[in-house]
Parts: sequence; C-alpha cells; structure tokens
Amino acid sequence: MQPRSFLSAAGVRCAALLMSAAAALPAAAQGEFPNRTIRLITPAAPGGTTDILSRLVAAKLTETMGQQVIVDNRASASGVNAGEITARAAPDGHTLLLVYHQHTINAALNAKLPYHPVNDFTPISQLTSAGLFLVVNPSTPAKTPKEFLDWTRSLKGSINFGSAGIGSGGHLAGELYNLMAGIKAQHIPYKGSGPALADLVGGQYHYNFAGMQAAQSLVRAGRLRGIAVSNPKRIAAMADVPAMAEVLPGFELVGWYGIAGPAKMPKPLVSRLNTELLKFLAMPDVRERILADGSEPVGNDPETFRKYMLADMIKWAKLVKESGAKL
Repeated sequence: MQPRSFLSAAGVRCAALLMSAAAALPAAAQGEFPNRTIRLITPAAPGGTTDILSRLVAAKLTETMGQQVIVDNRASASGVNAGEITARAAPDGHTLLLVYHQHTINAALNAKLPYHPVNDFTPISQLTSAGLFLVVNPSTPAKTPKEFLDWTRSLKGSINFGSAGIGSGGHLAGELYNLMAGIKAQHIPYKGSGPALADLVGGQYHYNFAGMQAAQSLVRAGRLRGIAVSNPKRIAAMADVPAMAEVLPGFELVGWYGIAGPAKMPKPLVSRLNTELLKFLAMPDVRERILADGSEPVGNDPETFRKYMLADMIKWAKLVKESGAKL
C-alpha cells in the first residue's frame, strides 16, 4: 500500500505543476503582444487621404510597438470589404481597421451590411476630425464659393462631381450641396480619393469634396484649385480658404478617422493599443502634420469612441434621408 500512496502523491504534485504552467500560458501570451506583424486594413486606394493617414499610423506604431505594422489597402465596395475582413478576423490585436465616417455612413445607405458598424467591432480610439476641401480643375472659371455656386447653377447639360466612393463623405457632401444649391449634379464614385483626384486633375468631371490631406498637396502644386472647406467656419490652418457655409448658411460636413479591431478583443490588448495611439497623437511632428493638413487631433478612450460612432450613425441616417442619396 505504501508504494501506491507514494506514487499517488507524486502524481498529484506533477498534475499541480502542469496546471500551474498551463494557467500561466494565457498571461504569457498576452504579455508578448504583439508577437508578429500587425495588419492595418485600410478601406481606400493608395494615395488618398485615408491611405496617407494609415501609413503615418503604421510607421509610428512600428517604431513604438516593436513589430512591423503594414497597410493593407482594400478599396472596393465603399469600405464594406475592409470592414467584413476585420469583423471576421481573430480578435488578437494583429488585425486592425482604419475606420472613418464612411464606416458609419454605410449603415445609412445599406440595410444589408454583413456586420454592424459598431457592435461587430472593438473601437479603440478616434484619431482626428476633419472637414472636406471643395476642389476643381484649374481651368474652371469659378474661384470663390459665390462664383462656384453661380457657376454650378448656370451650367447647361450634365454636371458631375466625383468622390472616393459610394457612401463616402465626399459623396454625401455632394448630395448635400445638390440639396442646398438646388442643382442636380450626378455622382461619379471611384475606388478611393487618389483615383478620383487624378481624374479631376485630368478634367474628367467638374468638382470634388475631397479629403484635406490629399487635396491640399494637389492645390499647392497648382494641379487643382481650392474653393472652400465643408467645416462650419474657416479653419486656422487654411484661414485664407472660405467655408462653403459663408454662401450656403448651414452647409456643414465634418468627418473623422479612428482605429478599431474585431469584436471581443481582450481588454489588455485594447488598453495597450489605445495607449500607443494616444502617444502617437501626442508626438509633436504628428500633431504638427495633422494640424497642417486641416484636421484636428482627437484621441479618446474606447468607450467614448464607441458612443461617438453610434451617434454618428444617427447623424448620417438623417442626412441620407434628407438628401435622397442612394447606393
């Protein structure tokens, strides 16, 4: 009996050690995050405002997190494909999504989205808020908001505006302008603001309410002309550019950018990523670049960002209803 008792006790001790080691594994795994390349899915083509911000985020997080962060451009389907890929990814922090206003606009335009824009994701932090920049080809006769308003009202035949895609902020800004200016410009959707602005430079359509960063570089180069911003009033970084509201009182469309991941991400990972993003926004060179591009750095906690996204869905649903915008 004594040998059997001895073996039993040894077995108990061995089992206890094994259980302790197994229990420590999840903690160790969490402590190692990130342990491989992080993919930042970006619902835009290379070269546009969204892509520019994504690459800035990726470069800085690569420096601070010790693992490479790569940008994965998924421009098709107005960002729905990018959202679906992210929503289905493992919630381990290695797949993130650069979300922006189109992510919540899509819910107003499409009742059959393959995901809920908030509940099927983990909001981590809002990055920036920004208006849009109304730009035209330099050959356009209009140079001021008043001249632009008169010009679009006087055009005979077809008039077109381009955007980064169906449901983008530029799309809805164009529809809002149709509504408030009393015109019927046709929307031309592109797969990202880069291709859309390239065609505007080539004179393929009339105007675009574009993202600030991408449009400003083309205006500075003389390849496009800036007319107005969609903010309710002029912004400090572009004080010489009027707000469209100066000739169309009440005209306002301000978008946002942020980072989210798949639903059910562990809180320690969310906290780590949120901390890194707040550090990113506090970097002097990052803040200077964001402000110079006509945007405002934000930075908030995950719950505040979640509530903001829910409220944004309501705002866009109202605008879509009033403007009559459709897929």
